[in-house]
Amino acid sequence: MSQFHTDLEFAQHLADQADAISLSRFNARDLDVRQKPDLTPVSDADLAVETRLRELITVHHPDDSVIGEEFAHTTLGERTWIIDPIDGTKNFVRGVPVWATLIALREGNQITLGVVSAPALHRRWWAAQGQGAWVRELANESPRRLHVSSVQKLVDASFSFSDQIGWNPEQFTAVCAATWRHRAYGDFWSHTLLSEGAVDLSAEPALALYDYAALLPIVNEAGGVVSQFNGETLPVLDHEAHPSLLCSNGSLHEECLNLLKP
Repeated sequence: MSQFHTDLEFAQHLADQADAISLSRFNARDLDVRQKPDLTPVSDADLAVETRLRELITVHHPDDSVIGEEFAHTTLGERTWIIDPIDGTKNFVRGVPVWATLIALREGNQITLGVVSAPALHRRWWAAQGQGAWVRELANESPRRLHVSSVQKLVDASFSFSDQIGWNPEQFTAVCAATWRHRAYGDFWSHTLLSEGAVDLSAEPALALYDYAALLPIVNEAGGVVSQFNGETLPVLDHEAHPSLLCSNGSLHEECLNLLKP
């Protein structure tokens, strides 16, 4: 039986373990970086973090399954941990501090909790169903509850994304032209900033389940709205899908969806 009282407590422990490994390898001169078949990089830190988290899940929740970015999925059951050991590997290997470990728990057909830990930014975000969304500066023991912005008009909205790769140029241009400001904060950070109310829209044209699973409860519990570009719910059972992701403060969602129509 697990020594942790709740799944969220265990997820926070996983994040602590991940932070210790990833920070110890960040800016390491002997960091080993290789190219995966999809031409994206993987470092020894990615592999070490996912290996350690899988080990801990096996010890504390041996009946749970795991979906991770770097290794084969274990047998999928009622409860599945979904892990991105380092979201933002390209940043990590170049010494840019915008990267994080993403941890989510799927129970049945719902993502019930998410933790995003970015130790080089000294911040961690988390949420569990019905318990609100929170952020904590890692040097400060007092978390702060999150809520999305109250911006009501696209012309006043700040829009964040990662880059223009994969976007339909007309859709991307339409959203940028309709909003007050657009910045490529990138990866997880666009969406956690949205949950803090610092930006009002965040979007990506294609993501894997491990890229977005942990973000869903954080944005939802902060009062935001999440969908694909066509307005449909993001899949949480199909780990082979690569859907689009649009997050908003809610007030701007329908208007932005109209801009994203094919």
